Parts: sequence; C-alpha cells; structure tokens
Amino acid sequence: MLTTPERLLFFLLLFTTTYLTLRAIQRLVRIIARGRGKPNWRIGVRRAWEAAAKSVTFSPVFRARLVPSLLHAFVGWAFIYYFLVNLGDVLEGLIPNYLFLGTSVIGNFYRLGVDLLSVSALVGMTGLLIRRFVAHPPEFDIRETTLLHPKARAGIRRDSAIVGGFILVHVGSQFLGQSFPLAVAGADPWQPFASAVAPLWSGLSETALNVAEHVWWWLAIGSILVFLPYFPYSKHIHLFFAPLNFLLHPERPSMGTLDALNFEDETVEQFGVARLEDLSWKGLMDGYACIMCNRCQDVCPAYETGKVLSPAAMEINKRYFLNQEGSRLAAGETSIQTMLEFAISAEAVWACTACGACVEVCPVGVEPMRDILEIRQNLVLMENEFPEQLQTAYRGMERAANPWNIPQEERLKWAEGLDVPTIQENPDPEILWWVGCAPATDTRAQGTARAFAKILNQAGVNFAVLGTQERCTGDAARRSGNEFLFNELANANVETLNQVNAPRIVAACPHCLHTLKTEYPALGGDYEVIHHSEYIQELIASGRLQFSAEQSLENVTFHDPCYLGRQNGIVAAPREALGMVDIPIQEMPRNGSRSFCCGAGGAQFWKEEESGQERVSADRMREAEATGATTLAVGCPFCMIMLSDASKNGMQVRDLAEIVAERLGLEE
Repeated sequence: MLTTPERLLFFLLLFTTTYLTLRAIQRLVRIIARGRGKPNWRIGVRRAWEAAAKSVTFSPVFRARLVPSLLHAFVGWAFIYYFLVNLGDVLEGLIPNYLFLGTSVIGNFYRLGVDLLSVSALVGMTGLLIRRFVAHPPEFDIRETTLLHPKARAGIRRDSAIVGGFILVHVGSQFLGQSFPLAVAGADPWQPFASAVAPLWSGLSETALNVAEHVWWWLAIGSILVFLPYFPYSKHIHLFFAPLNFLLHPERPSMGTLDALNFEDETVEQFGVARLEDLSWKGLMDGYACIMCNRCQDVCPAYETGKVLSPAAMEINKRYFLNQEGSRLAAGETSIQTMLEFAISAEAVWACTACGACVEVCPVGVEPMRDILEIRQNLVLMENEFPEQLQTAYRGMERAANPWNIPQEERLKWAEGLDVPTIQENPDPEILWWVGCAPATDTRAQGTARAFAKILNQAGVNFAVLGTQERCTGDAARRSGNEFLFNELANANVETLNQVNAPRIVAACPHCLHTLKTEYPALGGDYEVIHHSEYIQELIASGRLQFSAEQSLENVTFHDPCYLGRQNGIVAAPREALGMVDIPIQEMPRNGSRSFCCGAGGAQFWKEEESGQERVSADRMREAEATGATTLAVGCPFCMIMLSDASKNGMQVRDLAEIVAERLGLEE
C-alpha cells in the first residue's frame, strides 16, 4: 500500500523511535537495579499462568469502582489485541496487495476482533476522559495538606490527556482506516462497525478513498512511533510493570511480613530506607507500576480520617522524582533528596496503622505500607527520631518484656482462681496457648483471657501457657521501626518455643499470631499457629463444647481485625464460631479482607494519633453502630480497647471468646 518514499520514511521513524525507546528502557532497568536484592525469576516461571490470567482478565481492577474498571478493561483488552493489529497494519502497509491472515476463518475472526475491540477501546477511553476531566469525582484529588510533587497535580491531568488523546487517535485512525476499503468493496459481516461507517464515504472518488486510507494508516502507525519514546515516562508504563509485579513480587507468608535485618553484618552501613536507592528493587519498580488511581488512598484509615498520609501521594512522588532525577540513579549516583524531603512527610510516616488496606486494594501489586515501615526503620535505627510516646513502650519491652511495663512475675496474675497450667506443670500439652501481652496485662483484655481459659477447661483441652517465660512478640517494635528491639524479643521467644516444641500454638491476639506465624520463621522459629477463633470453631464442630439454646440471642456485628482477616486470611472461622452458638451477625459494609482498621496497628496504640478530622476508631465505631447491632464482636484485644474507648452510644465491645463463653453458660 505504501509508496517507496513512504516506506523509507517509515523505516527512518521506526529506527529513531526504537533507539529512543530502548534508551528510556535501559534507564528504567538501571534505576530498578539500584534497589536492594534481585528478582527471583524462578518464581516468575511458576507464576506465569497466574500473572498472565490477571493481566489479561484485569481481575484485580474489579475489586472496586465497577464502572470505571469496566471502561478501563475495554481499553486494556484492546491494547493487548492491538499488538497483533499493529503488526498486521505494518505488514499490510509494506507488502503490496497483502491482507493480514487472509480471508480464512482465522482471518475473519481476527478482523471481527479488531472491529469490536476498536469500538470498545474508543468507548472506554471516551468514558474515562469524561470521568477525569468533566465529572472529576473526589477520589482523583489529594488534599493540599498532603505532600505532593509540585508538578504532579497538573502533570497527572496532562499525562492523562496525552495518553487518552493518543489512544483515541491511534485506535480511531485504525478503525476509520478499515472503513475506506469497505466503501469500495462493500460491507463485510466480519467488520460490522466499520461497515456501518463505510457508507459515509460513498460519494468519494477512488483516488480520494486511497489517499484517505494512506492518511489514516499514517495517523494510526505514526502516532505509535511518536508516542513510544514518551511512553516510559508516562504513568501508563504500568501496562508493562503491572504484569511484572504479578510475576516477580517476592514470596511472603503475609503481605505484612517484613524482611529481617542482619545486625551482625558489619559491612551494612544503612538500616531502613532514607533515600530512594535504599528501597528494594520491588519498591523502586512499584513507583513505575502505580497507576495513580488513588484506590489505596480511598481505603487508608489515616487519609479517611483527615490526616496527611496518602499512600497514593507517596507513590506518585516516587514516580515524579524518578522521572526528574532518574538519570542520576541510573548512573549510580546518590539521589539529591531523602524520601522525607520529597516523597512523604515524617508526620505521614507516623500516621500509618500498617493495616495493609493499601496493599490489598491495589490492582497492580504496589506495596506502599512496606516503604513506610522501612522509612520508620531508618528513623529509629539511624536517626533516633520517633514519637516520644513510643519510648514508654520500648522501655517496657526492654525491661519487663512487655510494653505495659508490668513485672514479668505478674504475667499470670490474670489467671488467679482458674485452672491454667504452665508448661513446667504440663510439659506435653495438646496446645500451647500464647496468651499475649494485652490479655495478660491489660485490665479490659484480661476478660478475653479468662473467658478463653474457661472454654478450654470446659472442652477438656490439654493445654499449657508459658507464664513468666512468655515475652512480647515484638510486633509493636517491628511495626514502629525498632528492628533491633524486635530481634532481641523474637530471638528469645524462638529459643523458648523451640525448647518447648509444642505441636500447636493458639493465640488470641492477631498481632501475636501474625508475628509468630509469619515473622519468626526467618529467625529459626517455624510453628503451626492458629487464632483462638479457629480453635473455638474446631472445639464446637468436634462436639467438645455444648451450648444452651435457652440463652437469649444477641444482636451482633463483627469487626475483622486487620492482622486477622486481611493480613492472614482468617475470615470464616470467627463467623462460624459465633454461628455455631446461634449468634447471628449483622455485617458492616467493610468486612472480611476489606475491613476498616481500629486505629491501633503499626504501634499507633502506644502513641498519640496524628491530628486529623477524627480518630480512626471513631470512624469504625460509627460504622458498627449504623448496623443497629447492640454488641460489637472482635477477635483482637487491641481492637477491643480502641473500639471500647470510641463507643459513645452504649454499644458493647466484646471478644468472641467472651460471647461464646456466655452462650456456654460459663459467664454471667
């Protein structure tokens, strides 16, 4: 179809575009290589089908915002198909009288796909542009009080306009280009939409139709050649980095499991993250994978309650800084600013509850929470800068092995009057009950411990506790960045647990469960750990517990603790345990893995909450009260304390063990 001068021009543009694009890609590769560690490509081989399925179906996108997600999928599906379409168009342009894939059945279905997906892309992109520039819903905005790169607010809109315009021109030109030959040859049932447009050109001469076909071909293919060198600098590079994230993200027992730091390696000069290049390769790649959709911001407890933290803003700032200073990183130089100077403020760092909602909701596998926790490590370990209130908890963990600073000899005081054997008294138990600091030392949480002890005794369980040998697991130390203190506590606990060698460990605190189950294996402690709700459910299901149906029913709603439901996937067991004792549950809108934080996580329990419009716990309690339930059931001592403090309208906050014990007639 193309003339000889057109072919020469095409190859000149192709060479120039390829050179510039490869230069940009090489820059990206060198930047990501500056991060800690290297991707494990063997993991990628195992995940190939899973990653391909997510990338092709766009299933992670549909977790929220159904209509925009569908519009996005219309564009994305066409984008994938257009790899083949563009190849066909180039071949048809370069080879005289050539029809890509011919008139076979395969060729016919190929052209049907082109026709349908071209229209879907045009509809989808038009809808997305209207949403961005006309409707402009509030989720596109980031508060002025949040640190955001000075070029980002205008830059995101400009980038969206450029990419949206490119897609409309590229796909629209290809689509219209197919209609001109049909104006001569007649309608093609395999190209219904192009055939519907073709009659518009019926009055044109054959020469005019030929010229128009050339013009639209050049607009379709030429727009790609012009756009490709810009593509690696736009936010839409996520189209390539999202599949890589699905393919290569490190294997972890849970999204919240952090990498252990080696304090014995004297060659290590930096603990935690101060600058971009201190991030892992995954943390740097996240900056390119982010689609700037602000979904993480929508679910962030800190942002929703008016605080300055926005996980989306941090990732956006990373991208803009990389575009601006990436050449320095690619050349092996030190970045000119710290993360706290351009990416996220210290106030925002300490506002994070480490709930993991941002990670769970992200459609492309970005992990803002990990960056924040690693920045905390730098602040605590390298700069000795952290909220003063944390010092009390640190001191308690250092001196008394618990953040409440209760003497270790009082660890079993809560069990007075109950049959609670220690591991010394019962060295061969069926289960080892990890009581946890809160149930052992906090007055309100002790009710959970007493109720669970009664349940175990009622069921005839052969159990034991560590008693004075039990120390804090170190969760609060690790989430707040004090990795050194965490290591001391964790290593001591691992030594004790390895000596005890219990077949199973039951924990009533999700933070203890998470730490024992997912953090300790890296330190040599690999145990079977379950939550007390799971064990209660087992006991009832096996018939070891019987309840009185004559007890009055409660109107209950259940709050899923972040480190139970979202971080460790334990959603069904608490509900099944309550259901087995005839306790119906009125669900809150945000439940299961999408539960809303109580505000205690990330060591927030031990410090003053950053300023905002309201406390995180107040937001969650308002949602619970809106269900009309009279009792809020929880499965975490910290959730119980936080939500009890937030209760203003008389709603009771009770651990599910207390509710079950009452149904069993064990408590008044």
